[in-house]
Amino acid sequence: MRARQSAPGGPEFDLRCCWDGCMILDLFRLTNRVALVTGANRGLGQAMALGLAEAGADIACVSRSGDDGEIRQAVEALGRRFLGLTCDLGQPQQRAGLVAKVVDALGQVDILVNNAGSGARHPPEDYPESEWRNVLEVHLTAAFDLSQQAAPFMFQRGRGKIVNIGSVMSYEGGLNIPAYAAAKHGIAGLTKALAVAWSGKGVNVNCIAPGYFETNLSTSLKHHPVRGQQILDRIPCGRWGQPDELRGLVVFLASDAANYMHGSIVPIDGGWLSR
Repeated sequence: MRARQSAPGGPEFDLRCCWDGCMILDLFRLTNRVALVTGANRGLGQAMALGLAEAGADIACVSRSGDDGEIRQAVEALGRRFLGLTCDLGQPQQRAGLVAKVVDALGQVDILVNNAGSGARHPPEDYPESEWRNVLEVHLTAAFDLSQQAAPFMFQRGRGKIVNIGSVMSYEGGLNIPAYAAAKHGIAGLTKALAVAWSGKGVNVNCIAPGYFETNLSTSLKHHPVRGQQILDRIPCGRWGQPDELRGLVVFLASDAANYMHGSIVPIDGGWLSR
């Protein structure tokens, strides 16, 4: 049995029953799809980009430094195409036409992962306005900008997956990170707003909310003599996450297995928010 169903004003999707012979893992395959991942040259972004490539996608990496040799080598070793783009996402003029460059080089854009981010810690009363503006520009405004850029290409093809990277700070205030918390709350709201507007056009917009993961950027916090132990004591599963543990979730949200998910914020946090 293979029925077809259309969303109002949207594309048709195959409704396939695994008990009729369709293997469920086929729904997770990303063969012949192109994923644009910001901040894919390191940390969580690199792990997610590699997971998408392992599932079959070609990868476009956006990084501020352009130092993407490691992820390029890993993606190309899988037989996937790789495009590296250098861009400071905090500068609107550098973001202009970014998605079109991916389409010109790789032919399409099926998946957008808004991952890039930065931040600093200051007490709210001393938080520099320039830092506030930069954090919101990179985390929130750039994500909206790139989603706007990707939307026409996705609308034209009647499908697309946008995965925003939020945080457990999409739910909490954190400690001395007012700009980061505001930006991540904003990402959650943006995810819902875009999902409401674009779900009927075949575009799925969802959000991953990671907890505390081990990366180069988190090393100083993890090993802080006081704060590091406080964080560890609060994580029910008793450890920090590993970047590779994000691969399954991002592949799911980028795949046909998640076709009915719209506007979801999915924590992956070792139980942090449940405590």
